[in-house]
Amino acid sequence: MAKESMDAAACVTAETVSAAKPNYEDEIAAIIRGNLSPKMMQNKLEDYHGNDIAQVMDRLNVQERKKLCRICTVEMLAEAFEHLDEETAGAYLNEMPLQKAADVISELETDTAASVLHEIKKEKRELMIEALKPEIREDIRLIASFDEDEIGSKMTTNCIVIRENLSVKEAMKALIRQARENDNISTIFTVDEHNEFYGAIDLKDLITAESTVALDSLITTSFPYVYANETIDDCIEKLKDYSEDSIPVLDNFNKLLGVITSQSIIEVVDDEMGEDYARLAGLTAEEDLQEPLTESMKKRLPWLLALLGLGIVVSSVVGAFEAVVAQLTLIMAFQSLILDMAGNVGTQSLAVTIRVLMDENLTLKQKLHLVTKEMKIGFFNGLLLGLISFALVGLYIMVVKHRSALFAFAVSGCIGASLVMAMLISSAVGTLIPLFFKRIKIDPAVASGPLITTVNDLVAVVTYYGMSWILLINVLHLAG
Repeated sequence: MAKESMDAAACVTAETVSAAKPNYEDEIAAIIRGNLSPKMMQNKLEDYHGNDIAQVMDRLNVQERKKLCRICTVEMLAEAFEHLDEETAGAYLNEMPLQKAADVISELETDTAASVLHEIKKEKRELMIEALKPEIREDIRLIASFDEDEIGSKMTTNCIVIRENLSVKEAMKALIRQARENDNISTIFTVDEHNEFYGAIDLKDLITAESTVALDSLITTSFPYVYANETIDDCIEKLKDYSEDSIPVLDNFNKLLGVITSQSIIEVVDDEMGEDYARLAGLTAEEDLQEPLTESMKKRLPWLLALLGLGIVVSSVVGAFEAVVAQLTLIMAFQSLILDMAGNVGTQSLAVTIRVLMDENLTLKQKLHLVTKEMKIGFFNGLLLGLISFALVGLYIMVVKHRSALFAFAVSGCIGASLVMAMLISSAVGTLIPLFFKRIKIDPAVASGPLITTVNDLVAVVTYYGMSWILLINVLHLAG
């Protein structure tokens, strides 16, 4: 009874908490649609996080969004726009007056600003860039000069940079002066007289240092860094390995151009994972809910057409074993078991291999070890599942199909042996194909997923029907 009372109380509490949780989007929408004066609306909206304002913007119509943009300060709008995707942010900026849109762009992180500008109509984009402050304009043009797959396109110039030969007191003055314009201050970066990257100082170390301490003793010269023209794929592992708030980005002459922040690192990793997931599914790019039907079809069709051809090959192979099926119709019932297990094993090996291949420094010995390990796993898993199939399928054929024990366990033995062979070969295929694509400079995530599924079907069909023909028909003479 006591337990029931406690459960009931817990349910009531959970419902109360759920009911009490404020709906910020409705509150913000109500404020914008209300009749308060602009100043009162602004005061009320200042209490909400930028992400909450960003979420409600999609629920507003064009006139309501224009009203919101007139009411909010540039800083409030910039905070909200940081939480929008580039395409949506660009569309909303197109609705705003030129000067206010330029002011919002000025307040965004430079990497975000550069990305958003790409989504703005060309005529307005040029006018907007001209309306920016000269230093901001140069920063945005610098970031925009890098290709989308280069890490320089994801960096920001929002960071603190000082000379390495300053005193602690001078460094503090430089920090305070730059902090008015930059909010990424947890790490201070140092450069030499030629603006070449020298090292980094933790903010806490600087503000707690005695004025008599040499600044050089506070500088970490082994701080991680990346080059702006490195591809995101090449340096993503390096970025993930460090838990720094920001990592410096250098040009080819080792001069400090900017930093990539932890937030940008998370976004980059998320984008890369999304792209890899799409490619493993046989898509040429990611899709979203708003994408037109024809665009989605274009992304899916190329691989589907290629796989249609391979599927016809698989069907032709099955046709070649027509005589086997005609003499032993029962084995058709267990074809999907072999195909599914082979496909699952191949996909598992593929996932492991793609993950391992993110390390660009793999040696030949390590690659051979990976292939051997995956084949061992495939073999022993196949052996275990083959024995289980041998017992269960044999009993099924005896009890349900009313066949003799010899016939039942001969068929189930063939299925078990086929399962071992198919899983062994599929694990090898799932490892070797991505290794091959990596070797010939093709992204293994692009081609491996759909191809391995079809190849494994081919392997499973040949293995299963080939062993049935050899063992059941030619050796045991069980036809009929």
